[in-house]
Amino acid sequence: MNMTATATPLSSQHDLLTGMEWSPARQHELFRLAAAIKARPDDFRTVLAGRFLALIFEKPSLRTRVTFEVGIVSLGGTAVFLDYTLTHLGQRESIRDIAKNLERWVHGIVARMFAQEELEELARNADVPVINALSDRFHPCQALADFFTLEEHFGELRGLKFAYVGDGNNMCHSLLSVGARAGAHLRIATPAGYEPAPDVVAEAKRVARETRAKIELFRSPEEAVAGAQAVYTDVWTSMGHEAEAAARNAAFAAYQVNEALFAQAAPDAVFLHCLPAHRGMEVTDAVIDSPRSIVYDQAENRLHVQKAILYLLLGGESKLPARSAHA
Repeated sequence: MNMTATATPLSSQHDLLTGMEWSPARQHELFRLAAAIKARPDDFRTVLAGRFLALIFEKPSLRTRVTFEVGIVSLGGTAVFLDYTLTHLGQRESIRDIAKNLERWVHGIVARMFAQEELEELARNADVPVINALSDRFHPCQALADFFTLEEHFGELRGLKFAYVGDGNNMCHSLLSVGARAGAHLRIATPAGYEPAPDVVAEAKRVARETRAKIELFRSPEEAVAGAQAVYTDVWTSMGHEAEAAARNAAFAAYQVNEALFAQAAPDAVFLHCLPAHRGMEVTDAVIDSPRSIVYDQAENRLHVQKAILYLLLGGESKLPARSAHA
């Protein structure tokens, strides 16, 4: 018997693979739900009762693994961890066969993988929701937690001046996608050759026309940061690109978020980083450890936002506590 999580055919609305599947309204709904879960966690402790979720990890993790496992258990579910960090998904048996087996046993899959294409192959073949817990192209859970954190801090995301300095990587892609849906003013500064993918930028600009977001690309980190309310950076060399570390360190040397660069942001600006950070490289201790750094708030909110993601994708709408409708 096929033990699927829902009785209706699945669509992209039942997965979170890029973050681009969701409308601005659905993203706003997620933030509202995350706030309710954070404020009243006991109201949601049985949402996943009797449900099992597989966690497939090809990459090491601290925040992603802990927050998903804790989140699943605190919603009443059970997490089953599948460690692929020493091998590769699809090496022992095909991704299709893995998906077809898992859909008979679990109600959802959380996957942290190297290749976006393989993540999407997994989702195509699994008749249960699949959540991208990081791939080479996107990191939607992190970006959603980041903008939820900024909404908590500033109260409003529309028009928020947000600067990203560094590599146009998976983190940058997801920040563009989520930020555009939030109506933020996004300023991206990258060295030549390290820009975000043109198709991701084009999609974000399409959404921006609806939400009145603004997207600007810069070479100069100073131009991007000037007057920004939020300044974000990420590691210069992501997992899987270690062989390029020396070249990347040279290319990004002028993109370090230090006291001089951060001083050009707005007086009330905050600093963000998805972590882990390479201190002394993309960011200095003086910035990441300053009172204006909210990196640990971001990390905490991974838990609440991912609980909201699980709730929405596993049919939680039918069990939403009455008070949450007014959160």
